[in-house]
Amino acid sequence: MNTFEICIDSVEGAVAAEEAGADRVELCSALFDGGLTPSLGTIETTVHAVNRIRVHVIVRPRAGDFIYSPFEIEAMERDVRAAVAAGAHGIVIGALTAEGDVDVPTTRRLIAAAGDASITFHRAFDMTRDPYAALEQLIDLGVQRVLTSGQEVSVLEGAPLIAELVRRAAGRIVIMPGGGITPRNIARIVEATGADEYHFAALVSSDSPAVHRNPAPLMGGSLNRPEYERSGTSGALVGQVLAAARA
Repeated sequence: MNTFEICIDSVEGAVAAEEAGADRVELCSALFDGGLTPSLGTIETTVHAVNRIRVHVIVRPRAGDFIYSPFEIEAMERDVRAAVAAGAHGIVIGALTAEGDVDVPTTRRLIAAAGDASITFHRAFDMTRDPYAALEQLIDLGVQRVLTSGQEVSVLEGAPLIAELVRRAAGRIVIMPGGGITPRNIARIVEATGADEYHFAALVSSDSPAVHRNPAPLMGGSLNRPEYERSGTSGALVGQVLAAARA
């Protein structure tokens, strides 16, 4: 039986994922930036709002590369401890050197801060210069799973590398494909990769409930969503992907 993890950015997303039959969520903020550390209040509320589903929390202080300063590493270590104390079942991390290798000292430090929580190394893996060497480093570190698109724009393009990573991992670590998974392609991805766990978002847009609207100011930068449009996890879309995978 395959395991399905849903990338979410809200408590409502966790509830929708659980009701749709998913196994786990990756709780983030700022999905537009690839996912950043959510607030402590959001972590606590999410953990309390669900019953069966497991909650893994990303700890990533900013968008951009995965090369972190000493201050950022200290902040990440504190965030890891806080997330675990708030009830997170797992922590999602990733840190690299400027040369494109796994930042082993930082990763080891964050793993230690997480205690017994499950550890996922996120798609920073897709920016490594040698995925096979990085895989062995993560296995040696005791990481439980790697999230990857196969170093391509989506899992479909990266499926050959993912399948080879699954073969080389040989059960020592979970290879979890993620990136561009939809109800239309999930069955092909399962067949092509042979992975046991899969990660995807199931976001849909909806109109804001705001009655009074001021179209002049923008709350973000030059790249922004419409001010009165919301993005949320669709339980129906989660269900469609799971049904297609299990058909």
